Amino acid sequence: MTLSYFYSDGMSFSESGVAEMASIAGATGWLRGIVKAVPSGDSLVIMGNMKAEIPPEKTVTLSSLMAPKLARRGGVDEPFAWNSREFLRKLCIGKEVTFRIDYTVPSINREFGSVFLGDKNIACLVVVAGWAKVKEQGQQKEVSPFISELLRLEEQARQQGVGRWNMAPGASEASIRDLPPSAIGDASGFDAVAFANSKRGSALEAVVDQVRDGSTIRVFLLPEFQYIQVLVAGVQSPSPGRRAALEAVGTKLTSNGQNGDSLVDQAPLTSAQRIAASMTSVTEVPADLFGKEAKHFTEIRVLHRDVRIVLEGVDKFNNLTGSVYYPDGKSAKDLALELIENGLGKYVEWRSGSLEDETKRKLKNAELVAKRNRLRIWTNYVPPVSNSKAIHDQNFTGKVVEVVSGDCIIVSDDSLAFGDPSAERRVNLSSIRAPKMGNPRRDVKPDPYARDAKDFLKIRLIGRQVNVSMEYSRRVGQADGTVPASASSEARTMDFGSVFLNSPPKDGEDASSGTGSQQAGINVAELLVARGYASVVRHRDFEERSNYYDALLSAESRAISGKKGIHSAKDPPNRHITDLLTASSKKARDFLPFLQREKRMSAVVEYVLSGHRFKIEVPKATCSIAFSLSGVRCPGRDEPYSDEAIAFMRRKIMQRDVEIEVETVDRTGTFLGTMWESRTNVAVPLLEAGLAKLQTSFGLDRIPDINLLTQAEESAKQKKLKIWENYVEGEEVSAGPTVERRQKEEFKAVVTEVLAGGKFYAQYAADQKISALTKQLASLNLQEAPLIGAFNPKKGDIVLAQFSADCSWNRAMIVNTPRGDVKSPSDKFEVFYIDYGNQETVSYSHLRSLDSSLLSAPGFAQLCSLAFIKVPGLEDDYGQEAAFRLSELLLSTPKEFRAVVEDKDTSGGKVKGQGSGTIFLVTLIDTAEDISINSILLQEGLARLEKRRRWEPKDRQQAFDELEKYESEARTTRLGMWEYGDIASDEEDSGPPARKVAGKR
Repeated sequence: MTLSYFYSDGMSFSESGVAEMASIAGATGWLRGIVKAVPSGDSLVIMGNMKAEIPPEKTVTLSSLMAPKLARRGGVDEPFAWNSREFLRKLCIGKEVTFRIDYTVPSINREFGSVFLGDKNIACLVVVAGWAKVKEQGQQKEVSPFISELLRLEEQARQQGVGRWNMAPGASEASIRDLPPSAIGDASGFDAVAFANSKRGSALEAVVDQVRDGSTIRVFLLPEFQYIQVLVAGVQSPSPGRRAALEAVGTKLTSNGQNGDSLVDQAPLTSAQRIAASMTSVTEVPADLFGKEAKHFTEIRVLHRDVRIVLEGVDKFNNLTGSVYYPDGKSAKDLALELIENGLGKYVEWRSGSLEDETKRKLKNAELVAKRNRLRIWTNYVPPVSNSKAIHDQNFTGKVVEVVSGDCIIVSDDSLAFGDPSAERRVNLSSIRAPKMGNPRRDVKPDPYARDAKDFLKIRLIGRQVNVSMEYSRRVGQADGTVPASASSEARTMDFGSVFLNSPPKDGEDASSGTGSQQAGINVAELLVARGYASVVRHRDFEERSNYYDALLSAESRAISGKKGIHSAKDPPNRHITDLLTASSKKARDFLPFLQREKRMSAVVEYVLSGHRFKIEVPKATCSIAFSLSGVRCPGRDEPYSDEAIAFMRRKIMQRDVEIEVETVDRTGTFLGTMWESRTNVAVPLLEAGLAKLQTSFGLDRIPDINLLTQAEESAKQKKLKIWENYVEGEEVSAGPTVERRQKEEFKAVVTEVLAGGKFYAQYAADQKISALTKQLASLNLQEAPLIGAFNPKKGDIVLAQFSADCSWNRAMIVNTPRGDVKSPSDKFEVFYIDYGNQETVSYSHLRSLDSSLLSAPGFAQLCSLAFIKVPGLEDDYGQEAAFRLSELLLSTPKEFRAVVEDKDTSGGKVKGQGSGTIFLVTLIDTAEDISINSILLQEGLARLEKRRRWEPKDRQQAFDELEKYESEARTTRLGMWEYGDIASDEEDSGPPARKVAGKR
């Protein structure tokens, strides 16, 4: 360790350690240093003023002076001892001085010298103030070079009666401190608990007498001189170690001066004391890493200085804990925060006691910064593996469609088209956890206040416009536990974000929030936490969290102090709701008389099962029922506009207050009747949008508002909306796949990709644009890799991607991207080749931006499906056999097929990736064999006919009759799926599945 000392003329030199200081001082004269401590009225601890972790230091006693001695433990001060030490402490502590060693007394291991503060001799200042006397020259062989001046000033002080020369009656006795029982060592006369309770929260003035380690100090409280040990609240520093007990035996001083103990003469130990000392532990305790540095850090800031202490509490060992503030210019600094910020202490909860939450947050945040920067004690810190990942630049606005639980909502993104399956986005509120809703089907009851939290959000959010800021994602297991990044495929990814409500809060709600959240609106998570309906998640180090985490913690503190919600000792009111959807149809019929008798009743739509069927909670009847609109039917599952009808009703009535009138119940336990929302029959807008039609067989005369419903349906028919787009007056139109009513389209097809379930991609064989595009792509020079940051593909972008099989470059749509920004050329992107229909994952280095000249032509791959038949999926029986056979028929040899377009299903919307978009329902004919692929699959028992509907047009009826012969042949010969005889109808053809009847387990 190297330290710079300075001549009085400003020149500097270096030396190694304290051992060389005496020899160099003798050769060079005056040195400079900083006063670190003032043990008594005539001695100083001076350290080098170099910016080293622990600069060398030495204790200098003022030459030829003797100040009154401070009391040792259990003793009494000499008169004016405290005043003498205080004069010198306030004069010199923390200041730069110039000093010189005048002489050394080896017998007591002391160095005596002259010390100057600026151009003033400190010894002269002490003597003239009367706080020390000059030793008689006969008592010492060597004297101060300024002895004559010191004697003159002493005589002057005597004459003036200042300091220790004050001869006023009682002055000497009054200067002796009346020390109360010490809280250190034998604390039998000190009640730490009572003392802490009486002084808790009060700012106490004190002088630090000793620094035990970086986070433990001993102080004199003023003006009572109560001597206590204080553990700095909220922080723990590494230990500076302890010397072996026998090394201290025989010392002449109570301390070496480095830790700030009072330096007074001590008599040699007696035999009994030596025996007692020898019985103590002789093992040396080594210092922890950075323990000495932490102690020195605290010493140079608070040792022998005025501090302000706020007691926070007392632990079970009667140790007092408190916040320590020391002056730094015109401001005061928190010692705990300084230690943690500089990596010399760690935050500990057991020392936090009654610290304010804001103070705790500051200490925790400072520790995170120190860990991130690997400061001192955190040099070898390795952050724990996190399963969370930040989400950047994913902000959107939308309308809240559903409240799943107290901490999860579904928002319909305004930027996506209505009916788009990806428009509804699930958002989990960042950094909070609401009580769990339970699972009625598994007999898991909801946690206390779970329903209250959900209802709180429903009232404030449903149908409201919100701003959403996505912040991070986390992989969790099926049991809602976190999993590491290498977890199995059973884990799922949850996206978390902050949701802000633009409109003002209701019912005088506490809307206080952080600065950031005020700019975006009212933080919904903060509202929830402030009402006691959710708790704040305690994240691990460097785990992603809400950008408004501090505001959430403040809201939780207010909820705890107010004993609100989950923080209350009261139990929430019990709510018993009978779920008739999981009960038998007989039990549902038992509720029918009551529901009929009540006529119009208030209810809440819990879930939209289909466009015309809902799960409804009826508070007055304390039950949840399945409710269907009388005489109104929407497209069934997998039919065009089915999903759009569901999305329409979710936006319209999901989790909203409605009125219902029950007419009857069907054999499955579904109640039939009429529903009103805001005094409007909900079937009217559904029919007006062309997403439903009246069921004439129901008996329309029994339906309320039938005139309005009929007018709504007629309006949709005239405008040819949705299911009525091909309506011809006088002709019944199905809600089945959209049929183009014109002469059947045919084209020569080349199959490029085969999917499951009878779907495949094909190109128009006669289209010359395909070959032209292929040649244009082959001529491009794409050797230079993209520059990270300059090229940032987003989901839905059209780019060039290199196909892994033949390294050719093809147009592709980005389907999925990595979380966050691109960081490496090996980052993976999932792409869909729009000209061929296949999909794969490629690295960032195999992507290129696409020139605008290549964007004009749409994708050449057309999604098709075999018409009139149902081919099993890969997970169904014979699904893999069917897919393999279809690939063999279509891809084994390059050939052209004749594709006859029977229908066009436009319910898929715009192309978003593989398997979506407008589907051509085709009869695919092998021209060489003059047989359709549809009939081959039926004949081999790898497909079956779709269920006929009574409204099928004649051309479709003829096609069914022709194909039925092939299916009958496979059925008779027990081929494929008919191996074990006839198979049951697909539930998708026969409507919703029957509900399980409740019974004994």
